[in-house]
Amino acid sequence: MISAVLDEQLRTRLRVDLLAASRRVPTRRHIIQTWELSSVERWFFPDGSSLVCKLATAPFTGEATVLRALNNRQAPVPLLDGYTMRPDGVGMLMEDLGEPRRPATSAEVAATARWVHATAGIPNLPTFDEAGLARLPEQGLDALDELRRQGRFIHDAKGIEAVLQRLAATAQQRADGAERPPFGLCHGEFHRTSLHVSRTGCRLVDWAKAFTGPGLLDLATWFGTRTSTEPRLLARLIKAYVAAGGHPDAEVDRGGLPAVRWALGWHRVWAAWWLLATAAAGHYQASADRRHTEVVLRQLRAAVDLLGAPPLLNTSRPSPTAGRSS
Repeated sequence: MISAVLDEQLRTRLRVDLLAASRRVPTRRHIIQTWELSSVERWFFPDGSSLVCKLATAPFTGEATVLRALNNRQAPVPLLDGYTMRPDGVGMLMEDLGEPRRPATSAEVAATARWVHATAGIPNLPTFDEAGLARLPEQGLDALDELRRQGRFIHDAKGIEAVLQRLAATAQQRADGAERPPFGLCHGEFHRTSLHVSRTGCRLVDWAKAFTGPGLLDLATWFGTRTSTEPRLLARLIKAYVAAGGHPDAEVDRGGLPAVRWALGWHRVWAAWWLLATAAAGHYQASADRRHTEVVLRQLRAAVDLLGAPPLLNTSRPSPTAGRSS
């Protein structure tokens, strides 16, 4: 059975694999960050050097493939020293960038996004084109059905269902223009902690959620989903992005909406879908369901406001135990 969490047994197996492949034994390890699906450690070696060790389980097991491809293109990302893959996890040894010296400037944010979205041909990534975006609300409903079959997300599941149905009704129209440039590689977690500025320069880290899709989703990601949307700030970032050489169509309306509203709205739909889908696959414990329900509702309600999804006269839906009609 595939592990749904990064338990200590899986961590140990991945570390052993990495040690065997690298033929180096660290004198000590320092935990940088750890949670139920991944952990980051710094390994110190007898010669005074150090590497960062990252361990992860599904759904974050594709990062090594992305890093290897970007290393081959000499992109400004950490150098991959070695990695190991198991059916239930990935372990990576990467260049130690040290502690960040300062936050990235707006110019560095824009320039980094420009080269990311201009990158094409990274294999085996999920794609969110026009059809892919339009399917997200229905896929969110499918994930919600599965969670309810598991006896989970009971708190305000009907509220989530109603909002997803509203978004599904307008998704095809609002997804129009998704493939308009900039369209290509997207980081997926493009925010302040992922842009690492040190004495060696500006590097983009944490590629576990990378996909192929509209670059505007990355730019919207920079501001997160925990606070109210700030269209004015995103408009300013898009202008800086175009000035840095990003595709000028980034400022063009799509789906019948200004680019800023389109990007912020679809980013929230994507984020809500991701949380529902990963929870349904067992990657989060049921004890977090109530908090995750609140997060999903906040994201979806913001998406409704941004994308202009109309209310539905009839929001009835077959019971999840009855299965979906074809």
